Amino acid sequence: MSVLTRDEAQTRARLLDVHHYAIDLDLTRGDETFDSRTAIRFTVRADEGTADTFVEVKPAQLRSVTLDGQPLDPTALDENRLALKDLAPGEHELRVEAAMRYSRTGEGMHRFTDPADGETYVYTQLFLDDVQRVYAAFDQPDLKAVFDLTVTAPEGWTVLANGVTEDTGQGRWKAATTPLISTYLVAVAAGPWHSVRTEHRGLPFGIYCRRSLAPHLDTDADELLDVTRACFDRYHEKFDEPYPFDSYDQAFVPEFNAGAMENPGLVTFRDEFVFRSAVTETQRQTRAMVIAHEMAHMWFGDLVTLRWWDDIWLNESFAEYMGYQTTAEATRFTDTWTDFGVTRKAWGYDADQRPSTHPVAPEDVRDTASALLNFDGISYAKGASALRQLVAWLGEKDFLAGINIHFERHRFANASLADFIDSLAAATDRDVHAWADAWLRTTGVDTLVPGVTGDNGSRALTVRRTGERPHRIAVGLYDQDPGDEGLLTPRERLDIDVPQAEPRPIGKLPALVVLNDGDLSYAKIRFDADSFRTLRESLSGLPDPLTRAVVWNALRDAVRDGDLPAATYLDIARTHLPHETDLALVDGVLAFASGQIADRYVTPEQRPAALSTLAELCRDLIRRTEDGDHPGLRLIAVRHRIATAAHPDTIAAWLADGTVPGGPELDPELRWRILTRLAVLGATDEAAIAAELANDPSATGQEGAARCRAALPDTEAKARAWEAMFASDDLSNYLFTATAQGFWQPEQAELVRDYVPRYYPEAVALAARRGPAMADAAGRWAFPAHAVDTDTLRLGQECLADADPIPALRRKLTDQLDDLARALRVREAGTA
Repeated sequence: MSVLTRDEAQTRARLLDVHHYAIDLDLTRGDETFDSRTAIRFTVRADEGTADTFVEVKPAQLRSVTLDGQPLDPTALDENRLALKDLAPGEHELRVEAAMRYSRTGEGMHRFTDPADGETYVYTQLFLDDVQRVYAAFDQPDLKAVFDLTVTAPEGWTVLANGVTEDTGQGRWKAATTPLISTYLVAVAAGPWHSVRTEHRGLPFGIYCRRSLAPHLDTDADELLDVTRACFDRYHEKFDEPYPFDSYDQAFVPEFNAGAMENPGLVTFRDEFVFRSAVTETQRQTRAMVIAHEMAHMWFGDLVTLRWWDDIWLNESFAEYMGYQTTAEATRFTDTWTDFGVTRKAWGYDADQRPSTHPVAPEDVRDTASALLNFDGISYAKGASALRQLVAWLGEKDFLAGINIHFERHRFANASLADFIDSLAAATDRDVHAWADAWLRTTGVDTLVPGVTGDNGSRALTVRRTGERPHRIAVGLYDQDPGDEGLLTPRERLDIDVPQAEPRPIGKLPALVVLNDGDLSYAKIRFDADSFRTLRESLSGLPDPLTRAVVWNALRDAVRDGDLPAATYLDIARTHLPHETDLALVDGVLAFASGQIADRYVTPEQRPAALSTLAELCRDLIRRTEDGDHPGLRLIAVRHRIATAAHPDTIAAWLADGTVPGGPELDPELRWRILTRLAVLGATDEAAIAAELANDPSATGQEGAARCRAALPDTEAKARAWEAMFASDDLSNYLFTATAQGFWQPEQAELVRDYVPRYYPEAVALAARRGPAMADAAGRWAFPAHAVDTDTLRLGQECLADADPIPALRRKLTDQLDDLARALRVREAGTA
C-alpha cells in the first residue's frame, strides 16, 4: 500500500477544497465483506488550471467509479490510489462503489463475533490512514469536510455514528450531518448493543457495550456517567468554546488496539474498561482519566485538528495533560498525577533514551507510516510533562487564555505548532517561542544532580544538569522526625530555576534533598550520598505519595542506567513497599521489580532469589491486609504473588479452593492468572485449561486459554502456538497477543531456544502480510524478551540490516534490541 507523503498532502491541499462526503455502508453482505458507496463533492481551485491528483481506497473489489457522471476505469486502481487526471477548475463530484473487507486486526471495519452468545459487532477504527479500508477519501487531516452517513444493518442491530442516528426502517439508519471534521474521525459502531442513555446540558449521552457485558456495564453505569458529566462541566469552565457536536456517546468495543479513540460524538474504548472482575481504585482512576483524555480531544484534535502528523503532540500531549489534570480537579480521583509519575512518565523516559527517540514536535514527518511510529511515550507522557512544566512556568491563567485564543482562531479548521505558540504568545509576555524550541524541538532526558556545600549551619544547595533545557522545579528538604526516626518531615520546599544564578542557602544539612519534588518537570534525578542513605532507611516515611513516586522513579532510572544494583532496589522495595499506601506505587514498583529486574536484569542464576524476595514482599502485603480494610492493596499483592510463584503448591491450592485464604474469592481474571502461572510451572494440563474455558467461554476466557496453552512447557504445545502465530493468519489481534504472552517464559529458556532465531524472519513475513497493527503486536508481545544474550542481540541487528521489515516492526525491533542491550549492561554492572 502506498503511504501518503507530507509533500503529496501539501500539494493536494493547495489544489483541492473538499466540501462534502455522502457515505452509504451495507453491513448485510456476509461475514467477509461489506458494501461501501461514497460520493465526494470537491472543488479544484481556479488558479491551478487543469490538474492531476488521486483518491485513496483499498477495496476487496472496486466495482465502479464515476467523475462528474463519466465512468472511470476501476482497473486503473494502483494499490490504494486511483488517479484523477486533467481536473478542470471548479466543482466536481466523485462516486465510488466497492466491496470492502472486514478486519480481524482492529483496523478499518473490525468484525467480532462474541463467543459468549454468538452475537456479532462491527466498528471502525480509521486512524491514522485506515479510512481507505472503509470508504474512498482524500485522506489527510487538513482536508476537512461535512459528512452524511447512512448504514444498512441486520435486523436487531443499533447503529451509532458521529451524530445522532435515526432508524428509518427496514434496517436503514441515518446519522445527523456532521460539522467540518477530518476523514480519520468518521466513526461507525453497529451491532445489538446494550445501552444506558441519559441527557446532560441538553445533549444526549449514551454508553454502550456488547450484550454479554451488560450486567457489568450496568453495575458501573452511574460511575461512568458521573465521571463523564463532571469532566464535561469542567471543560466548559476551562474553555470558552462550547462542546462542538450534537451528542456524546461512548462505546466499549471488543478487540480494540488502542486504549480509546476520540471520534467526535462517538468515542470508542477497549471493552476491558467494562470490568467483569474485581479491580483496584487505581484501575478505576485510569478509566476515568481515559474518559477525560478522550473528551479533551473533542477540542484538541476534533474542533482544532493538526495540519499534518508532525504535530501529533497538539492532539495527544494536550489530551494527556488535560486528562490527568481534569480528572484530579473534577472527580473523586484526586491523586492522578502520582499514577502518571510512576507509570506514564516512565514510559516517556524509556522511549526518550532509545535510538528511536524524536522531539515532542518533530520538524518533518515525511509520511503516514513514519507518523504512526510517533504515537509513543514521547508524544503522550513526555509531551504532557512538558505542558505541565509550561503551566508551572507560565501560570495556568495565561495558559488557558492562550488555549482559548487558539480555539477561537482555528475552530473547525487545522493548526500547527507555530499557530499554537502564536496563540500562547498573545496571552503572555514570556518568550514561549524560546520555550518551545527548548522543550519541543529537542530530544533526550536531562539529569538533575544536587550538591550541598558549606558548614553544617550554613549549607548551600546547587543543582547541576545535563542538557540545555531550562527547568522550573521545586526542591524538597526533609528532616528526620525526632519522635520517629522512620518518618521524614518536610522542612521547606524551594522553587528553583535551573540553571541557577547562584547557590541557594538552606541552613543546616537536611536528611534528604529531593529534586523535582511535586514532579512538575521532566528529568531524571539523582541523590547526594547523605540523601541516599536516608532513603534506604526511611523512604516509606515520606508523607506525600507524589514525592515517593519521584523517588521510586529515580531509583528505577538508576537501576536502568547501571548506577544502582538491581539487588539494592529489591532490598529497598522489600523494606519499604509493605508500608506503602498508594496503590499505583505498589503496583508500579512490583511491576518493574518482577517484569524487568527478575525477568531481565538479573542473571538466570540470580532469578530464584529475586522471585523469592518478591514473593516474601507480596506475602507481607497479604498479611497486612487481612483485616479487609485494604481490598485494592490485597488484590495487587495477590496478583503479584501469583506472578512470582516459583512453586505451584500455594496458588494451586487457591485455585482448588476458589479463594485466597481470607479473600478475595477467585473471579475469572484471577483464575486465569493462576492457571497461566501453573502452566508455566508445568503444574496443569490441557484438560484443566479446557475445563476452565467451559466455565468461562467469554472472549476473555478464549484469550486466557490461548495464553495458558502457549505457556505449557511442552514441545507440542509450543509448536502449535508458534504455528498459530506465524504460519496462519487466523488469529485476531487479541488472540495473537494472548498466545505471544504465553509463549516465551524465562523458566522455559532451554525449551524455546530454537525459536529465537526463527522469530526474526517469521515476524518480518507476518508484518508484511498482516500490516502495522499485527507488526506492532509481533514486535511488542512476540519478541523473545527473556533471551538476554549477545546472540539474540546479534540476530536482531542482522534482521534490521538485511531483512527490510516494514516501518512498524522496524521501530518495535529497534526499541526491543535497545532494551536488550540495556539489560546486558545492567547485568554486567551488577556482576562487576
